[in-house]
Amino acid sequence: MNTLLQRLKPAQGNLRAWQLAVLVVFVLAWHVASRDAQLAFFVGEPIKVAGRVWSWFMPFGFGESALFPDGLPGRADIYLHLGVTLLETVLAFGIGTVLGLACGLWLALAPTASAILDPYIKALNSMPRVILAPIFAMWFGLGIWSKVALAVTLVFFIVFFNVYQGVREVSPVVLANARMLGANQRQLLRTVYLPSATSWVFSSLHTSVGLAFVGAVVGEYLGSARGVGYLILQAEGTFDVNTVFAGIVVLTAFALVLDSIVGRAERRLMRWQPRQGNTDKL
Repeated sequence: MNTLLQRLKPAQGNLRAWQLAVLVVFVLAWHVASRDAQLAFFVGEPIKVAGRVWSWFMPFGFGESALFPDGLPGRADIYLHLGVTLLETVLAFGIGTVLGLACGLWLALAPTASAILDPYIKALNSMPRVILAPIFAMWFGLGIWSKVALAVTLVFFIVFFNVYQGVREVSPVVLANARMLGANQRQLLRTVYLPSATSWVFSSLHTSVGLAFVGAVVGEYLGSARGVGYLILQAEGTFDVNTVFAGIVVLTAFALVLDSIVGRAERRLMRWQPRQGNTDKL
C-alpha cells in the first residue's frame, strides 16, 4: 500500500500524468456543469467547443451525429484568420524583444541618460496601453501594423525592465576582475553583462508571448476584418459562446507552442545554468 502511494505521489517521473489528470478533471467538471441549459449558455459545452475546433481544422466533418447533435458550424477559413493573428503576434514579439533588449542595455550602461528618462519611462509604463489602439489605427490603418504596434507596447516594457535589472545586478567583483584582466567595454558587454541578463531576458520572454497574443487580439477586437480575435468578436455578437471558447482554446494552444519554442531556445543557450533537478540533489 505504501509503495503504491509512493508511486502515485507527484514526482518528476509522473508529472505529465498529474498534469493530464488535472486537465481531465477540469473538462469533466465543465461537462457536468454544462448539462444545466441555463449555465451552458454562459460557460458553453466542451463537446460543442471541440466540435467547433474540429470543424475549423479538419477537412471533413461528422454532420448530424450522436457526438455533435446540433451539427458542426460552417467551416470558417481558420487558417487565414489564424495566420493573420500569428503573424501579428510573431512580429510584435520580435520587434518588442529587440527594442526592449537594446533600450534596456543602453540605459543600464548609461546612468545619466537613465536618470533623465526615468520619470518618462515610468509614465509610459503606467499608461493603459489599450487606449493607444485607436491612435495606432489612425496612424497605421486597420491592417496588421496597428495590432503589431499595440502588442509591441506590451512586450517592450516587460523585456526592457528585465534586461535593465539584469544588467544593473551584475556583481561589482566580477566587473572589477574582468577589468583587471584587461577587458574593454565591448568584451564586458559580451562576456559579463549579456550572460548576467540572459536569465532575466528569458524570464520576460515567457510572459511576453502571452502579452503579444493579447495585444494582437485586442487590436483585432477594436477594428479588423481578419484574425482569430475578429472571429471571437463575431461569435460574441451572436451569443455563440461555444465558438468564443473554441477561439480561446486555439489561441491558448498556439501560445503554448510559442512558449515551448522559447523554452527550447532557453535550454540550448543556457546550458551552463544548473537545472532544478540537479540542484535538488545537492
